[in-house]
Amino acid sequence: MLIALHKNARTTPAVRAEIAASDETASALAQRYGITEQTVYKWKKRSVFGDRSHTAHRLQTVLTPAQETVVVHLRRTLLLPLDDLLAVTREFICPHVSRSGLDRCLRRHGAGNLNALKPQEPQPAHKVFKSYEPGYVHMDVKYLPQMQDESSRRYLFVAIDRATRWVFVQLKANKTAASAQAFLRALHKACPIRINRLLTDNGKEFTDRLFASRERDPSGNHEFDRLCQELGIEHRLTRPR
Repeated sequence: MLIALHKNARTTPAVRAEIAASDETASALAQRYGITEQTVYKWKKRSVFGDRSHTAHRLQTVLTPAQETVVVHLRRTLLLPLDDLLAVTREFICPHVSRSGLDRCLRRHGAGNLNALKPQEPQPAHKVFKSYEPGYVHMDVKYLPQMQDESSRRYLFVAIDRATRWVFVQLKANKTAASAQAFLRALHKACPIRINRLLTDNGKEFTDRLFASRERDPSGNHEFDRLCQELGIEHRLTRPR
């Protein structure tokens, strides 16, 4: 039977078992087998005498588990190429992440192949993003899974420009109208282009269109609508449900 030993190993599993079972002193055993006393004590404490794996117990990554969750979520939701996702990650999540480290993170979570993440069934033809003028921004809120060290779940606010694919993200503790307004103010301040139109869903943080499960026309008096008017932005809504 072939035995895989570390290249610097001075003993075999059989010798190690003899050391563990011996009643001789550590100095005598060390002299007999040409090893140190520390090595003798090591094998006396063990019950299995093969070499242990030298693979690191902890992955060398600068991203925390929570940050990895956000990065993978952005990858699956926005379908960003690696270099674009790297720019977003360095800007909003972790400035020290490397390209290779981000790639390994995506591969670990099954999101390394961008083509595999795209819908396989043919989709109805839509007008391509490049036909739009910059300044038409989509805004959405994504639920993030609650991590073990967190007492509550968090929410990822995402904005992306149709034409340029410029992305802005922030983490919020809730998805209230106040959080939506704070995100819009930060977006308006950070966006390098003037935002003309903003498309959102019909969530209560964005509109009063849906009330008690009944559809109605938006009043335009919702806090988010008033902020859009203040900033000179046309607020558009997707079709309900």
